[in-house]
Order: sequence, then C-alpha cells, then structure tokens
Amino acid sequence: MTRRIYLVALLLCLGLMCPLVTGIFMDKLASKKLCADDNCVYTISLARAEEDYNAPDCRFINIKKGQLIYVYSKLVKEKDSAEYWAGSVYGEQYEDHMGTVGYFPSSLVSEQHVYQEANKTVPTTVRNLQKP
Repeated sequence: MTRRIYLVALLLCLGLMCPLVTGIFMDKLASKKLCADDNCVYTISLARAEEDYNAPDCRFINIKKGQLIYVYSKLVKEKDSAEYWAGSVYGEQYEDHMGTVGYFPSSLVSEQHVYQEANKTVPTTVRNLQKP
C-alpha cells in the first residue's frame, strides 16, 4: 500500500514538472526599450495607476487604481502593439508586491514625477555574458 502511494506521488510530481521542463513560448513585446542607463536599473519616473489592471501572464504586474509605480524602462512601440512600461509597485499598503518588476500598459497610468530622461535605447534581447 505504501509503495502504491509513493508511486502515485512520484507520477504526480513528474506530471506537474513536465510543463516546467518544456516551457512556454511567449511573443516578444518589443525589440527595444528606453532607459535612463545601459542596464535599466535607475528609476525614470513615478506613475500613478488610473485604473486596475490584471496581469495576463508572468511578464506583467497587477496594478490597482491609485497605486504608485516606479518606472524603470519604456518599451519602444512597434506596429500593432500596445505601449508597455516596466516598473514595480510602491508603498506600504502594497508591501506584498513591492520589488516585483513587470510590464503594464502605459495607457493606464499617468506620470507624476520624472526623475530622469529615458534617453538610452537598449535591445530587449538577453546579452551573452562573456567570460573573463
């Protein structure tokens, strides 16, 4: 009986891990982004959400109306695509979401304060790290 339980648990775990191994391909949102620095780590601006937004997948963040968001980069709009910015939520009442960085539609927020201009164009592809 115990062996049967272990076997079922093992098969269940393998079945749950299968999607993780194969992965899911997601369409690229843009080829370039605008940042304040080459690594897109400095805050460009502070924005306030004008309406709620529920993230459709793991690349995006949920935002609620009135929430403040630190903006780190702005995707360069391509044909037939929405304009997205990357940022993280801000404020004590959103503590469980702080530090989570993701995309959100720029049309749902208004910039409250610009810290620095996003004048560096950076490709959105992952760069190959060279070994020393």
